Amino acid sequence: MTLIKSISGIRGTIGGKPGDALTPVDTVKFAAAFGTWVKSRQGKRIVIGRDARISGEMVSNLVCATLQGLGLDVIDLGLSTTPTVEIAVPLEKAGGGIILTASHNPIQWNALKLLNEKGEFISAEDGATILKIAADESFDFAPVEKLGSYDKKNRYIKKHIELILKNKLVDKKAIQKSKFKIVVDAVNSTGGISVPELLKALGVKKVKKLYCEPTGKFPHNPEPLPENIKAICREVKKEKYDLGIVVDPDVDRLALIQEDGKPFGEEYTLVAVADYVLSRRTGNTVSNLSSTRALRDVTEKAKGKYTAASVGEVNVVTAMRKSKAVIGGEGNGGVIFPELHYGRDALMGIALFLTHLAKSKLTASELRKTYPNYFISKNKIELTPQINVDEVLEKIKAKYASEKINTADGVKIDFEKEKEWVHLRKSNTEPIIRIYAESENEKKADELAKKIIREIQDVIKN
Repeated sequence: MTLIKSISGIRGTIGGKPGDALTPVDTVKFAAAFGTWVKSRQGKRIVIGRDARISGEMVSNLVCATLQGLGLDVIDLGLSTTPTVEIAVPLEKAGGGIILTASHNPIQWNALKLLNEKGEFISAEDGATILKIAADESFDFAPVEKLGSYDKKNRYIKKHIELILKNKLVDKKAIQKSKFKIVVDAVNSTGGISVPELLKALGVKKVKKLYCEPTGKFPHNPEPLPENIKAICREVKKEKYDLGIVVDPDVDRLALIQEDGKPFGEEYTLVAVADYVLSRRTGNTVSNLSSTRALRDVTEKAKGKYTAASVGEVNVVTAMRKSKAVIGGEGNGGVIFPELHYGRDALMGIALFLTHLAKSKLTASELRKTYPNYFISKNKIELTPQINVDEVLEKIKAKYASEKINTADGVKIDFEKEKEWVHLRKSNTEPIIRIYAESENEKKADELAKKIIREIQDVIKN
């Protein structure tokens, strides 16, 4: 059983004892803390939405009743997506939002992800305040005559899609004309509702649904990594589809499959979308420190400025605002298009990518070949309580002092001449050091990662 309390929300496995997992007691306690925080900022209503996982209805009922008990009005979107809830919060003039989803985590997990009144993830400072409210149990529930109201609104996915189609960079006519044949793997969650509906609205006539029943019974590991999406890869190649689309349970991550059955590369979802946006908008881009260098290359080619932010959506959004970025996101398939909203949005990503693919008149594999080719090797080292991580990172940093170093989030070493980098950071959720290395091919990236791992292990031994 696991319960992780962090500045961005609370997540854990269902079942077990209070304090050891995401039990009803813990759910109510944290929902009450967030509701109390919203009330302290003069908020009067909160928007709720959930993915399709099995525990979702139970957790939603607990959260909604708790918020009503505080005297807050609840707008319940029911089965929804993370970006849809983000859009709904400001439209409903709410004081905040809660997305009930454990994102790409397996079926036994659920979580409360917290949004501010802008529909954006709360800051670290606000998260710390909410954690303190929960720890102190500083709640004051409303008397019976002042209980909050409850309103169910089921049309927000449709409203979300309508907003996407209104954007000038989305070309429905070009997509329609291309007569794309597409397969969708929505891992039996809310992408099974939203993605086919979006494709229909964009004029895509042939759509095959793979795992699109929102039952919450994930047919495979829900993280859209190559090893988890082999069924759709086979389907695309066998039946000669133009594209495969894969989303995670809450539809904020987007992975694509080329017509040859090979993954386009989750890192390259943002690269391709940014390439299209930069061809129509002059501006800058942002991704996190662990994302591919290809975005920087594409940005600089378009005469824009690239910024690397600390890992975490809230950090990327902060950097995007500061640099006035026209597109940004994360290398895990997260596309943030600020003209719509400041949140990772797979639906917006699909619309922009299909427009780009249609206008390019290339196949997905041909489009992929137009971008610089890099490969990221992702590794980790298990930690023991005796290991001083900060000291380890300091010694690695000193060893490579002659290279370009970024210490905004762990240590990133940029080997400019070789167009390679290594990013070392302590995980916020697990007792590990993550080691990401990127180079021009898989062999070089793996060799670079292994070299750094050996050096870390030597530091630990000594």
